[in-house]
Amino acid sequence: MDRKVEELERSQGYQGFYRLEQLRLRHRLFSGAMGPAISRELFVRPAAACVLPYDIASDSVVLLEQFRVGALDKSANPWLLEVVAGLIDAGEQPQQTACREAQEEAGLVFSGLLPVLDYYPSPGGSNEYVHLFLGLCDSTGLHGQVHGMADEGEYIRLQVVDFAGALDMLAQGRINNAAAIICLQWLALNRARLREEYASQIGQGACSSSCSNSAAGTGGLK
Repeated sequence: MDRKVEELERSQGYQGFYRLEQLRLRHRLFSGAMGPAISRELFVRPAAACVLPYDIASDSVVLLEQFRVGALDKSANPWLLEVVAGLIDAGEQPQQTACREAQEEAGLVFSGLLPVLDYYPSPGGSNEYVHLFLGLCDSTGLHGQVHGMADEGEYIRLQVVDFAGALDMLAQGRINNAAAIICLQWLALNRARLREEYASQIGQGACSSSCSNSAAGTGGLK
């Protein structure tokens, strides 16, 4: 069936750091006929890259604790446990964003960057598209460190958590944002194969390859 969409009108409702657009459109129905005109508001924001840092040697993940205004009205504790994340700048590839944000938010350089999946977090009202990765790293000495771009109001505390502990936190609802949940569940599904594939790296200490080299070839488990 032809998935036809007719855009009748598009206007800008608000422009700040993000943008809100108002649309009138109609689209083809499953019957084949064109549906009536409908109005929709679209929250427009750049695509994002998120990456879960994983230390194979210690079987631990690095989580980022930081204040999130989106959780202010619906949570007693708006300091969330998340993965490294950031908006993709113009001209950047998602892998480059993942590496840049890892250095800014956690002081990390990955020895490998594996694609997890890409998804729309809220397509009913936003065009945001998220690219998820797993970043191989050395987490030694990171627990409790504070990072982030102070001029952007970022104050991020690192938590190094063993994999079993991270799954317990997930089960208890202490990790409650989509990117972190998906990355941890993906790791749970692929962890055994991943550790077998990279067994030769376990116990070798700090990562030796630059993140830029890893980003150039992101092959690995899907």
